Amino acid sequence: MNSIHKKTDVILIGGGIMSATLGTMLKELSPNLEIKLFEKLSKPAEESSNEWNNAGTGHSALCELNYTKEEADGSVNIDKAIQINEQFQLSKQFWTYLVNQGKLADPKSFIRPVPHMSFVYGKKNIEFLRKRCDALSNNPLFTGMTFTDDFETLKHWMPLMMEGRPTTEEIAATKIESGTDVNFGNLTRSLLSNLKDEGVELYYNHSVQNIRRNQDNTWQLKIYNSETKKTEYHNTKFVFIGAGGGSLPLLQKTGIKESTNIGGFPVSGLFMVCNNEDVIAKQEAKVYGKAKVGAPPMSVPHLDTRYIEGKRTLLFGPFAGFSPKFLKTGSNLDLIESVKPNNVLTMLSAGLKEMGLTKYLVEQVLLSDEKRLEELKEFIPTAKLEDWDIVIAGQRVQVIKDTEEGGKGTLQFGTELVTSEDGSISALLGASPGASTAVHVMLQLLEKSFPEQFPEWKQRIKQMIPSYEVQLSENPEVFDEINTSTSKALGLYK
Repeated sequence: MNSIHKKTDVILIGGGIMSATLGTMLKELSPNLEIKLFEKLSKPAEESSNEWNNAGTGHSALCELNYTKEEADGSVNIDKAIQINEQFQLSKQFWTYLVNQGKLADPKSFIRPVPHMSFVYGKKNIEFLRKRCDALSNNPLFTGMTFTDDFETLKHWMPLMMEGRPTTEEIAATKIESGTDVNFGNLTRSLLSNLKDEGVELYYNHSVQNIRRNQDNTWQLKIYNSETKKTEYHNTKFVFIGAGGGSLPLLQKTGIKESTNIGGFPVSGLFMVCNNEDVIAKQEAKVYGKAKVGAPPMSVPHLDTRYIEGKRTLLFGPFAGFSPKFLKTGSNLDLIESVKPNNVLTMLSAGLKEMGLTKYLVEQVLLSDEKRLEELKEFIPTAKLEDWDIVIAGQRVQVIKDTEEGGKGTLQFGTELVTSEDGSISALLGASPGASTAVHVMLQLLEKSFPEQFPEWKQRIKQMIPSYEVQLSENPEVFDEINTSTSKALGLYK
């Protein structure tokens, strides 16, 4: 038996950090909005937002070398790094506001101070890292970043990584203390718990099967309740599709013109997790290396101090793999079923262009435990296989689309918002830096999808996010003031 539910103002699809962030912002800006959230699994933050399914890095370009490009003349372009850092500052300010309002009770349950470091081998990479540090450290957002190629200093910075390493090895690192480890799983669960208290209806074990436009330009969602085994229909004025890898198939069902000529390429991953407390205790930093020649940006190796389930731990990876599933809990038919008449040429073009990526993924899939240990030993020369377990990380669906720069079938590495012309439906696609920039992404969405209300909301947004519409990198005094207050509220002082 089917049931028609009453209309609602907003429907959020997916129980992850994106829906949790958007729902929280909407409730702050318009408390009377009626909001419903649907998640197909039995609890929130089980896919991309889960703490075991992502790197837990507060992405702010402090250590990620792929955000700083070396130009043909040898200079280092830091524009992307500034942009990513500015976006993470917005997230920290919004979390600070929620902590001060008592809506996020314990900051250390979701964010901790962890130094961020970059680590490279060889003369050419060392010179690049030195120039990168010079360029970034002159910017207020990166104050305190230091470079060294001195062996004794490196031993002090990263004792675990220097044990057993020949003194003749050409290596260098940068370090900055203002880095963070973020538990997006805990953050998501806290935000959704608060939303439930504020009257948002959270439905778990509810799978969205279809989305179609009504004659009055509202949307009807066909939803299967796996507990009651019944199909429900929910009508709404606005839909946000924040279902991680499941967003693309749902976007395709909407039929909006913005959903055409877009494909997705799923990449799976795994991490090595240290099980030896003595080893874990010797490392306290997130250390990012440089992707190997020919490898995609998502493959940047990193050794991460993490705080998961209340414990300090140590992860290394990611090692990429291939699965046709768009979600860990998805179907092996996901990739095939995502190929439509309107994107088949885009997908085929990407396949021809990305032979290097295909080769890389095949090599990664075939890696033995011993080969993974070899890669780990580049970071920890004394590493032993018995000290490390394997954890399967989340699925990431990289966006494929036609672009002016890259032409037909260009693989995108990043986070992308696709919104209908009238703003009534919006989907979030892509991967890193994703969760770290959730607040920035949702501000874009609010402006596009709520154009009538947005001008009235601006003043309220500035109360929640003081640097909204301000470039902190160009206003050092404003940055210092805001950074001091967020660090204090979030417990980021050491």
